[in-house]
Amino acid sequence: MEKHREECLVCGAPLKFLEQPVEMECALCHKMFINNVCCESGHYVCDECHISGIDQITGICLGETSSNPFVVLEKMMSLPACHMHGPEHHFMVGASLITAYHNACGEVDMQWALGEIMRRAKQVPGGACGNWGACGAAISTGMFVSIVTKSSPLAKEAWKLSNQMTSRSLAQVAEYGGPRCCKRDSYLSVLTAIDFAADKLGIKMERPEKITCSRSAFNNQCLGIKCPFHPVVYKVNF
Repeated sequence: MEKHREECLVCGAPLKFLEQPVEMECALCHKMFINNVCCESGHYVCDECHISGIDQITGICLGETSSNPFVVLEKMMSLPACHMHGPEHHFMVGASLITAYHNACGEVDMQWALGEIMRRAKQVPGGACGNWGACGAAISTGMFVSIVTKSSPLAKEAWKLSNQMTSRSLAQVAEYGGPRCCKRDSYLSVLTAIDFAADKLGIKMERPEKITCSRSAFNNQCLGIKCPFHPVVYKVNF
């Protein structure tokens, strides 16, 4: 584990959210951004710097043979570039589902699909769960369905399915309440997408019997035993 994986990526100090966004300088790339979050020491890290190095995910997906998206997701989450929380999850959820969908005999051009999920996911900012009222991990499942069905704003059935997917994932994420946990929200979203793909798309990805979180100790806001994936719960209550 890296030294700073939970709060500030620069110094490890807790984050704070401002009521009004202000102009801030990214502590890593030194570019200026309008934003409403920094650490208690004043450091701000932009989304682009936050996901630096996450392009390794594409190689993981292209080399994976499992039809279980959690196998893929776990490999991604173990990368040094993946932090406890952050916008990288907006890409990883959809990428893990695209990979497992493909390996479960779903028809999709992997190179194009992975490039597209990355492009779209980068448009969903960190903190969307609290600032937009729409968790980026849940939105990523809608992107997944949109990509594999080749949906567009003018599509009919594919448009319907994409929005249904996002809404179902958001409902599951919201059920447990805040504060956010990018790992919990990713797990809930992927589980929802597995069932949705089997029911609506006719593709049966492998669904794990249980999921036990191994990173709860790195989350200062962990829900503890109220989280269905906490180590002491032992099984998915889903």
